[in-house]
Amino acid sequence: MGIELGMITIDCADPRGLAAFWTKALGVEVDQDHDGEFLILHAKAENGPVFAFQRVPEARVGKNRVHMDFGTDDMEKEVERLIGLGAKKVDRHEMPGFAWTVLADPVGNEFCVATHEG
Repeated sequence: MGIELGMITIDCADPRGLAAFWTKALGVEVDQDHDGEFLILHAKAENGPVFAFQRVPEARVGKNRVHMDFGTDDMEKEVERLIGLGAKKVDRHEMPGFAWTVLADPVGNEFCVATHEG
């Protein structure tokens, strides 16, 4: 008995619009589109996390309490690519042996990008 991560669902006002950013950011396509109200993306890798976008009436208020962390071999290059797609740089953090950049997607959901080592 136990649980497994099935999907990461992001609430938003425009699921198709937000999915357009994330499909480019992740290099995936939309797998299911339920009349623009709920979209599910293809997983990037077999058994990898699946992202979904769900329409909700209320706007996000304050900082999101859960966020995604992504790893890459070239953090600076990937941050610039994501900014080119519509992300905004929020902050950069460093500590000995570990650095990451905080970004926000086009509607303000924060996520982090770091090198695979850190």
